[in-house]
Amino acid sequence: MATKPALGRSPTFGLLFGLIITLAAVASYSWYITRQISGLRALQTDLTDRNRKDTLQLLRIQNDLNSVALAMRDILDNDEHYPVTAWSAQFERIRLDLADALQREERVAVAGRTPEQRQYLGSSLAQFWDAAARMFALARDGHESDARMQIQVSLQAREAALATTVARLLVANNESEDQTALRVQAIYSQVQRQVFGFLAVTLIAISLTSSYLIRANRRVFREVAMLSERRHDLAQKLITTRESTLREISRELHDEFGQILTAMGSMLGRAGNHVAETSPLRAELREIRQVAQTTLDYVRGLSQTLHPSILEEAGLEDTITWYISGVRRQIGVDVRYERSGPTATVGAPIGIHVYRVLQESLSNVARHSGSQEAWVRLRIDAHTLELEVEDHGRGIEAGTERRGLGIITMAERAELVGGTIDFLEPAGGGTLVRLRVPIGGEESLAG
Repeated sequence: MATKPALGRSPTFGLLFGLIITLAAVASYSWYITRQISGLRALQTDLTDRNRKDTLQLLRIQNDLNSVALAMRDILDNDEHYPVTAWSAQFERIRLDLADALQREERVAVAGRTPEQRQYLGSSLAQFWDAAARMFALARDGHESDARMQIQVSLQAREAALATTVARLLVANNESEDQTALRVQAIYSQVQRQVFGFLAVTLIAISLTSSYLIRANRRVFREVAMLSERRHDLAQKLITTRESTLREISRELHDEFGQILTAMGSMLGRAGNHVAETSPLRAELREIRQVAQTTLDYVRGLSQTLHPSILEEAGLEDTITWYISGVRRQIGVDVRYERSGPTATVGAPIGIHVYRVLQESLSNVARHSGSQEAWVRLRIDAHTLELEVEDHGRGIEAGTERRGLGIITMAERAELVGGTIDFLEPAGGGTLVRLRVPIGGEESLAG
């Protein structure tokens, strides 16, 4: 009595336990890191981002002060004797931009500044613009030389003081960024030290689980490979046995039953010759002989369908032509056949499987696709025979058990002859079955 192969203990419990440990370790690690990173992100947002924005505004202020300095230099070095008031519009534009920059800078300034430090820049700018207003007032009153003197005596000195103040603030911001970077680095170092220890424990747990998983997978894949090999061997034996059985049935129908029907027809013909021409019995014998001949034709057709003897006699290509010529009558599908490439002599062991794939594909078209048309294409080159069966029907429907079994059988047949088979969807919808079979050895090509 055959015994069922013993299978090892299921690794499910061990894998589940290892998975729980791993997930717990990862969750704890993630929670810890999230807390540390959240604190670090808050520190960077509060200091680094504010320093960056503050620096941008200070650079804007510095740029405006440089523009003021250039404008004052142009006023003093004016060789074309433009009036001082000609620069009033430029000063006004710079004043408005400085006021906006100063307002934005105060909103993002670091918290470490004292109120006096925060007010100094604004008050200094206010004093500068008051002096500039007095300078332009002198110019409008016609005192051009006094106005220029005011620039040399007061405005340039105030602008230099403001530029120095802004430069110091920029330096202070840079120092603050350096301090922030040091604090962030300290946090990173602390997290790194703690994470290394935590990761070591996690990696040990993962390594143990992975080791167990590898061993379990090897055992499972070994058993699956063994079962797959047995299934493949069984499928090949079933297909081979089926073909052998069909061949025997076909031969019995063609030889034994066919000979009996042929003998019956001959006997009926001879009996009819001994009956008078006007006798009703002669007509009945002729009708019976016609029925016997019709039955003989059906038996021969059935014999060819079960196992076409034409395959051994005329070869695969003539067998395909013969089969397609009767498909419309047999299964109700109009088939258009295309042949390309040189003529090939394909041995019966390969030819029968190609023929069965063609049979199954056209049968699926008739039973499942809903299409009344199909296209069969046979291509042959120096190394490959390619058979395509295409229809524009409903396509392969998942969950159809009989059709699925047919597809599995076709795949097994393709593997038996060392070929491949693909089930595709053509551009117009439906199904395209493409079988590729290597030819060579006992197969030959004729030019």
